[in-house]
Amino acid sequence: MPLVCTIEMDKTAGITVTVGNADGKITQTIVMDGTKIEIKVAGESATSTITQTSEKIAMSCKQFEVTAEETITISSGKASSWTSDETFSLKSTKDTSLSSDANVAITAQQKVTAEGTQELGLTGASTNTLKFESAGATLSAAAKLTLEGKAQIAASGAMIEAKADGMMNLESSGMATLKGNLTNVQGSLVNLG
Repeated sequence: MPLVCTIEMDKTAGITVTVGNADGKITQTIVMDGTKIEIKVAGESATSTITQTSEKIAMSCKQFEVTAEETITISSGKASSWTSDETFSLKSTKDTSLSSDANVAITAQQKVTAEGTQELGLTGASTNTLKFESAGATLSAAAKLTLEGKAQIAASGAMIEAKADGMMNLESSGMATLKGNLTNVQGSLVNLG
């Protein structure tokens, strides 16, 4: 069937352009009423709408897709937000950067995972502070774990335990002190000196 096209002009309601597709059960409508422009496509199972005023452009649809052969730039002068009720994914085939001139906060109700296939780096600022806080924390490595401080390494707690399933070496090129209210040195072979 051919399309049914109508144009209505009214000094109060403005201009309405309608295209009806009976076979596809789709109606396309453009309304310009002097305050806004509304473009609507109504189908059998979904409707998409673009509404433009002098201050705002609003889009409502079932699926929204933007494709650019080169660059996409989005900027705002005030607060911006992006919300998804399902899985939210950001992906790049090359380098990805997330930066802020103020604070960056990452919060999850369940789990936060950071993974680098080759290297994972965490760097503290000029205050030389890198903080990990948790009710319980585990630092593990499949092969070798190295802790290094250019000046000093300090560990404190109500109880500190160091255990090796094989050999353990404690060595200092300077003075070494082992001190406690009660000091116990045990072993099937103990060599001092």
